Amino acid sequence: MRVLVIEDEEKMADLLRRGLEEEGMAVELAYDGESGLRAGQTGSHDLVILDLGLPHRDGLDVARALRQSGQKTPILILTAQDSTEMKVRGLDSGADDYLTKPFAFAELLARVRALHRRTQTVATEDQTRLQIGDLVLNLINRRVTRAGIEVQLTGKEFSLLEFFMRHPEEIHTREVLSEQVWNETFDTLTNVIDVYINYLRNKVDRQFEPKLIQTVRGVGYQFKPHAGESRVLTAESKAA
Repeated sequence: MRVLVIEDEEKMADLLRRGLEEEGMAVELAYDGESGLRAGQTGSHDLVILDLGLPHRDGLDVARALRQSGQKTPILILTAQDSTEMKVRGLDSGADDYLTKPFAFAELLARVRALHRRTQTVATEDQTRLQIGDLVLNLINRRVTRAGIEVQLTGKEFSLLEFFMRHPEEIHTREVLSEQVWNETFDTLTNVIDVYINYLRNKVDRQFEPKLIQTVRGVGYQFKPHAGESRVLTAESKAA
């Protein structure tokens, strides 16, 4: 998940960044309303965490401007202003949720996950397929294509890819993959997860660019979509 944090207090911004990155999220920081608005208008984030008392442009104006520009990225307002009137103004400006400082980080994470789930549900519409870039996974006929080319997967490879595509940008340990995909407690003496990651890479990444499945050394794996045009590797391009 890609999160934009717009917060002028550097200590708070750094606290949020470190906490979210520990959960496997990619975080971009902006310290004032103008730069935050520019970053938010790129549409490259899955969530915006927005303070209200910002220099150059206040948070309510940033939220309104993002909505007026057509951005549908969920916005979570995070502020010390806890009056009912301000909460109403924040939600009316286009924000999706409102959390007051001080807050428990566990509650912030729960709200972040809830907003992301809501967005994923809307984005997939009929819930029949997942698509990231040129990679398409059909949940009904269990067919997978990349760049229009069909990719033949086994049942477990399909389940592993589906999990990755439902959690892009997040870093997953082998323990998490074992529990979520295999429904088992991780066995440190087996390399079955690494074997299946290799199988999946050979089918989804080997003949294509950019590579989607990344190894995070010492931690686990990350499904990392890239901006830009994908391409199929040919014999000529491999030799180049």
